[in-house]
Amino acid sequence: MAQPKSAKAGTLPAGLRIAVLLPCYNEEAAIAQTIAGFRAALPDAAIYVYDNNSRDRTVEVARAAGAIVRTERMQGKGHVVRRMFADVDADIYVMADGDATYDAAAAPALVARLLDEQLDMVVGARRSEVEAAYRRGHRFGNAMLTGLLAQIFGRTFSDILSGYRVFSRRFVKSFPVLSGGFEIETEISVHALELKMPVAEEITHYGARPEGSVSKLSTYRDGFRILSMIATLFRNERPALFFGIIAALLASLSIVLAIPLAVAYVQTGLVERLPTAVLVTGLMLLAFLSLFSGLILDTVVRGRREVRRLAYLALPAPAAEN
Repeated sequence: MAQPKSAKAGTLPAGLRIAVLLPCYNEEAAIAQTIAGFRAALPDAAIYVYDNNSRDRTVEVARAAGAIVRTERMQGKGHVVRRMFADVDADIYVMADGDATYDAAAAPALVARLLDEQLDMVVGARRSEVEAAYRRGHRFGNAMLTGLLAQIFGRTFSDILSGYRVFSRRFVKSFPVLSGGFEIETEISVHALELKMPVAEEITHYGARPEGSVSKLSTYRDGFRILSMIATLFRNERPALFFGIIAALLASLSIVLAIPLAVAYVQTGLVERLPTAVLVTGLMLLAFLSLFSGLILDTVVRGRREVRRLAYLALPAPAAEN
């Protein structure tokens, strides 16, 4: 079988259908610049702007800039990504924010790497020379969440919250988007890690927003939502470990409370504190219930993961040339 030819940045294969996906909310000041950047970098790509109930002129500006404009009424980036992935048909998908902070010129290199190495996702990890572009609070939160994800799932990306990503068709069409807000990037990362997809990262420039463009990300509110998403994914994807930890805590508390009762019983032959004894018994029963719940759910998760893996494998891998 002939090997696919290398797809060098700037010389992508003819006939390759590339879709640029730009979720937007009140990006009147930046969307035209974003569209122009991706149009210059990927002249043959179809550029889609999905507006999420903007109250400014985002839709008009995007349409005037030549983008295909569609609307998602359910508020939240996760809802927009779900709609984009469902509606748009392409071979390669480039997703970025509509705020002109991501380096559009890097897109051909990201696409070329995905094709050359037959990857399913390439993450544009952010590097900023401008302090205002990537605030310290966001950097700290990103580092903390990245470390937490690594502890839970064993491997991770250096920038799990980056919104700049290139996907294969089989990734997009096998990804069941469940989140509704900015935690979507975390869900995307976990989906790739759980199915052990071939993925990579490329360092890309990250710039400040244009004047008049305002960030929609709340450090604390969205950080809490991302933490909640990680906890939910931990419970859903690692139930044996999740419920095993709960079982260990309950059993430990039960044993600690039981020690004085056992000592008193040895000395006197009596159970002196009956309510405590009942509590100890209840805690140990809960510990065993939690342990066995985790083991049962782990079997269910394995079956579900097999189904997701088969859906993913039903689509062909990306290649520079078929």
